[in-house]
Amino acid sequence: MNGSAPQGSSTADRLSPVLRPVRAGNGFEEALEQILQVMRLGLVAEGERLPAERELADRLRVSRVTLREVLKVLQEQGLVESRRGRYGGTFVLARPGTAGEEELRRRLAGIDLEDTLRFREVLEVGAAGLCAAHGLSGEGAERLRAALAATHDAPLADYRRRDTLLHLTLAELSGSPSLAAQYAAVRASVNDLLDCIPLLVRNLEHSQQQHTALVEAVLDGDADGAREVMREHCCGTAALLRGFLA
Repeated sequence: MNGSAPQGSSTADRLSPVLRPVRAGNGFEEALEQILQVMRLGLVAEGERLPAERELADRLRVSRVTLREVLKVLQEQGLVESRRGRYGGTFVLARPGTAGEEELRRRLAGIDLEDTLRFREVLEVGAAGLCAAHGLSGEGAERLRAALAATHDAPLADYRRRDTLLHLTLAELSGSPSLAAQYAAVRASVNDLLDCIPLLVRNLEHSQQQHTALVEAVLDGDADGAREVMREHCCGTAALLRGFLA
């Protein structure tokens, strides 16, 4: 399309089935997921303008600052462009086929996205709860703290590897070798998917806050708190993966 599609209320009507208020815990990730879904579904077509920032922020119940961070990510990925002036705004760009997209299709063909994400959440939440409920030895607590510290100090290119090691450490410390083995397998699938999407600094900062809260809950013996933080953390990652890949 060349931008001639109707704007205003007609666009708003088309977006109503998709755009909804996001949860406070993962506002950035879920807002990004929903706008990507709008674009993938063709509800705002190539060359057409997204609704104004004020309307999007109101519909998603996020701040204008958060929304602008989402739009910045989309622009950096070549999915939208910002135009100034009376007829300006944020416009959807074409998504030409690339070798990267062919690789993505190959990887997705062998993975059930929803099954992988749900199984990952069950294992992660369970591991967090077990670690907190049963407590960690002094050595175990130090291993968990060290794994967390390594993610804080990680250069961007090495972040996902250290993030993986933190989660694997938690699974191992749960005291269930079966859980740890199953988690290692599902994490390999998750990493295959994560390698297909960009590293987003805002998301990494948010993940680090959740990692810190998670480790604190585990070390404090707060099983309910650890499970809730981990569930929210998994949901944030799932939102990004669904947004880019589903």
